[in-house]
Formats: sequence, structure tokens, C-alpha cells
Amino acid sequence: MKKKMKNNTWQLSKTSFLPISYRGIKQYSLVAIAFLLSGCGNKEMSELRQYTETTLAKPGRPVEPLPPIKPFVRYLYNAEKEGLRDPFEPFFFGISGGESSEALEDNGQDRYAQEILTHNKEELEYFELDSLRMVGTLEESGKLWGIIRDQDGLIYKISNGNYMGRNFGKVETIKEGEIRLREIIQGPNGKWAERAAKLSLEE
Repeated sequence: MKKKMKNNTWQLSKTSFLPISYRGIKQYSLVAIAFLLSGCGNKEMSELRQYTETTLAKPGRPVEPLPPIKPFVRYLYNAEKEGLRDPFEPFFFGISGGESSEALEDNGQDRYAQEILTHNKEELEYFELDSLRMVGTLEESGKLWGIIRDQDGLIYKISNGNYMGRNFGKVETIKEGEIRLREIIQGPNGKWAERAAKLSLEE
């Protein structure tokens, strides 16, 4: 009889106290965490509200007035009246596409100007001549071509009559070791003149 009562007492304590030990502690923990979080949130909102009110209570700075607008002064360029060259004219001695080359002096200048104005600009004319490299030659159907590499590593094939460089360099001869060109340059006196140039095979 005593043994049976002891077993019943153990079962009663097991069913009565286990739920309090686990479920109750879990609920109390959740309530405590929620309380702490709400306390932190209220504190932060209070600080933010106080900062906003303090900032809005400060007196605003006066806006500085805009600087006065200076009146535009028109300038008339009178170089033509003084016998000077008009900088807005093309540098080919004032010749545009629709004007005649008869305005040039008859000393060969018309030939240079017409070549500059009429020839179709080629790809290698966008590079400085010293930035181009001759890397070889290629013979096709008895014709010798020059192989050129630009500063970006692109390869071009040229022949006699093609143009290279920014000084209207026209290819005149191609040999296995070099390419010879004739450039057209403008001297200090404004006159056009020819200049020889060449590219040697890169070793």
C-alpha cells in the first residue's frame, strides 16, 4: 500500500511540475524579451523626436543674395579690316570646298591645296606618323604591300598612293625594309611645302 501511494505521488509530481519547468519558463522569457525590445524602441524614438525638435528650433541662416549679373559686352572681331587673317576661315588660305583654287598664288600652292581638299581621308591619317610601325611586307600578284600596326595593335595593309599620318603623307615607294612617303606641311610663312618621311621595318 505504501509502495503504491509512493508511485502515485511520483506520477502526480511528474505531471504537475514538468509543464511549469519548460512551458512556463519559455513564456516568461518571451515576455521579458518583448519588454526589453519595446523599452529600447521607445528610448530611440524619444531621442529621435528630441533631436528633431531641437534641430527645428534652431534659427535658420539668412540666404545670401545672388551676385549681380554683369551685362554682356559684344565684341566685334575687326582683324580683316586691319589686314590680319580671319581665324574662322579654313587654314587652306581661305579656300572652302566651293571656292576656286585660282585665289592661290601660282607657285604650286594650288596643287597642294587641291590634293588636301579633294582626297578622301583614310584611316591611318588619324594617327601621328611616329605612332605607326612597319611590321612587314606582303607580295600579292606581283604587287608589294606594306603591313602597318597602329598603337592599339591593329594591322593595316597599304600600297602606293595610300595616305598615312596627320601631314597628308602619301606613300610613294614600298620596299622590304622601309616605306617612303611625301608629306605636305605648312611653313611659318603660311606656304605649303613637301617633306620626305619614311617608316623603317621594326626589328
